[in-house]
Amino acid sequence: MDSGDDELLDKAFLALADPVRRRIIARLSRGPATVNELAEPFQITKQAVSKHIQVLEQAELVTRSRDAQRRPVHLNPARLEALTAWIDQYRLVRERQFRTLDAVLRTQAATGGPRPQEEP
Repeated sequence: MDSGDDELLDKAFLALADPVRRRIIARLSRGPATVNELAEPFQITKQAVSKHIQVLEQAELVTRSRDAQRRPVHLNPARLEALTAWIDQYRLVRERQFRTLDAVLRTQAATGGPRPQEEP
């Protein structure tokens, strides 16, 4: 992973740290929406929602297109997939470690081997 990838990861995780931006991502998972549509459920201004969208754009989590007078916002699934892949590499390591531990414990139980000591 190079420094550009690290920077994008940082931006993405910072963007997702905000609950409003996570709700915007959740809404966009159902399909594109305009700023007005994205602003509806929030008690904040459309300008504030636009700023949240800009943060998501800088993190490459969303994109915008032009449809006549509309500028719909779209989820960038490739970027979300990259985040998931980054998280998964660490999750899979831990899962392998737990499977190894489970196998050791099963072997010990089957052979009557040493049991973990109970705390006093």
